[in-house]
Formats: sequence, structure tokens, C-alpha cells
Amino acid sequence: MTTHHPIVIIGAGLGGLTLARVLHVNGIEPAVFDLDASPTARTQGGMLDIHVESGQAALRAADLYDEFRGIIHQGGESTRILDKHAIVLLSEEDGAGDGDRPEVNRRSLRDLLLDSLPDGTVRWGAKVIDVKPLGDGRHEVSLADGNSFSTDLLIGADGAWSKVRALVSDAKPLYSGLSFVELNLEAADSRHPVEAAMVGNGMMFALGEGKGFLGHRDPDGSLHVYAALLADAGWSTSGEIDFADTEKAKVALMEKFADWHEDFHGFITGADGNLVPRPIHALPVGLRWERIPGVTLVGDAAHVMSPFAGEGANLAMQDGAELATAIVANPGRPEDALAQYEEALFPRAEESASQSAMSLEMCFAPDSPQGLLDFFASVPG
Repeated sequence: MTTHHPIVIIGAGLGGLTLARVLHVNGIEPAVFDLDASPTARTQGGMLDIHVESGQAALRAADLYDEFRGIIHQGGESTRILDKHAIVLLSEEDGAGDGDRPEVNRRSLRDLLLDSLPDGTVRWGAKVIDVKPLGDGRHEVSLADGNSFSTDLLIGADGAWSKVRALVSDAKPLYSGLSFVELNLEAADSRHPVEAAMVGNGMMFALGEGKGFLGHRDPDGSLHVYAALLADAGWSTSGEIDFADTEKAKVALMEKFADWHEDFHGFITGADGNLVPRPIHALPVGLRWERIPGVTLVGDAAHVMSPFAGEGANLAMQDGAELATAIVANPGRPEDALAQYEEALFPRAEESASQSAMSLEMCFAPDSPQGLLDFFASVPG
């Protein structure tokens, strides 16, 4: 017998959990399904800057703003820009953590949202293998374990490679031309003092000629760093670098930065654990879809973009909060709620995706980091 849930959210990331929390605050209990075996099955990434008008507004709607203030990384908004010669071109310190975009650890933020939901809201180990319409806005979802369920309202919060997206669009993320390699350095102040000093208390951008290091300090004193380079599609799986052999991967990646100042080399040679390739993908800027009864998308499922606008997590949370608010404001009229939500979603996502694409080009232009310096100089103090 197929179980029925009135509202189903596929994906327990920040967007899906914010949606579930705002619905819960308003007396509506959705069912959330996530493919991970548990909340700790994989790492959640590093630091996020949470914006007043989007992420923070969503946390207020979720009645979690005060708790959010308790997990802010003090000093995390500090910013340093360096060139490939390790010359510091800009250094802005933030000691109080009271700016417009305070930094928090992604895992801490996700845990805050998870802990705010009733036990059993999230069903873990639920891998979606098929979704099909049943008519009248209802859908059936089949899972890898053989179980299935139906729902009146299906929300895809299942990330860049969303299964739910296929119900509304045939669009797929495209490779941006940029690849990251994720590096982690533990106990940085004692074990990696040179690298810790380069990153500083918050975020570091070291850029030059289509390459760079993007790093930030986590509250536990570790460094989370991405080596970035313009590369052909499939570069990370072509065999040019064997990421299964960490030491060989370090040597091969070092060759890509051989002409960079030796102080940068420690980010690679001193990295703890595996080196993880992360090619950057994005959906087409301005993606829209026709209103399909009973289904919509939030977060990366709707508008995955490169991280160079700093908007991904913020938009996902804003999506979740605004969709929940629309559902609450239109009881018994789900199509009115979805239409209201999507009317605001599409232009908002297009603006941020366009900004993200332009910022990626700016950061990896031949004269980089000049474009980024010009951008910071243009921002009102």
C-alpha cells in the first residue's frame, strides 16, 4: 500500500529544512526525504555569509534568528586579497562579527534547522529513483529501497542534480569552465602557521591569471581552502591527476601552481586527508518553467550557480521561507501558492545567477585580482 503525505520535500539541505521549519512554525507538518543515511553521512562544506535580506530574513520567519546569532563566527567577515606573489593588496578586519553578512559554519546552521524540527520529520536513507504524475497535481515518488509514496504537493529541494526538476524542465547544470580542488588544514595556527597567517581570521582570495586559492578559517581553527583553476570539462576525471592517490595528486596539483609564491604551496602539500575535486556547474541564467500542478523547486534544484555571488545558501533559505509563507497564506489553494512563489523566484534567481557568472569571469580574468579590488573599492564603507 502506497503511503500518502500531503506535502513532501525531497532534500534536507538548507532550503528544504527552512521550508519545513517555517511550515512547522505555522502548524503544517511536511514529510522530508533525504538520500543520506544520516545527518552526519557526509561533510557539509565550510563557512557561509548570511545576508540580511535573504538568509537572515528566512531565519526570522523560521523563528530561529536569536539562535542563529549564537553560532556566528566572530571575525569571520574579515577579508584579505592577495596576488600570486603573496602580496597583500587588501586587508579588512572584522572583530565583532556584527556586520551585515555574518559568517557561520554550514554544518552548524544545518544542525540548527534540523534540531528545530520534530523527531521523524526527516526520513534518512531515502534515495529517489523515480517521480511520476498521477493527475490533479498529485505525484508518486519511488525510492531505491522499494518503498513509494504519493503526495498532493511535491517540492524538489534535492540540489544541482535534482530528480524532481525533470517534472518541470529538461534543463541540466552545465560545466562553468572552472574547477576547485578542496583542501583542509587542521589546527592551522599550530600546524600550518604560514598558511593561517595568509588566510587571516576570515576569508582569503588569492588570484592571478586564471587560477587561485580561496580560503577561510573555520571556528575550530582549521582552514578550508579551494585551489581553483580554469580547466576543460572532465579535467578532474581525465586521469591527468589521480585523486585516488593523495600524494601523487598533491605533486600534480603543485605543478599547476609552480609559478606561484612558495607560501601558497603549503596549502597543497600540508593538506590533511584527501584532495577532493569539485567542478563548478550552473543552470542556465534566467531558467523558468511553466506552472506544473502540484510541484515546484527550491534552492540549487531551481537555480544552481557558481559560488561567486555568495548567494546560493541565502537564496535556498529565502526560497524555502517564501514558499512556506505562500502555502500558509493560501490554505487549500496550492496552485495559488506556487504561482505566487514562482513569480518572485524567477527574477530573483536570474539576477543572482547573472551576478555569479559575471563575478566568476572577473575573478579569473587575465588581470585578476584587479577586478575584485575594484569591486571592493566600489562598495560603500
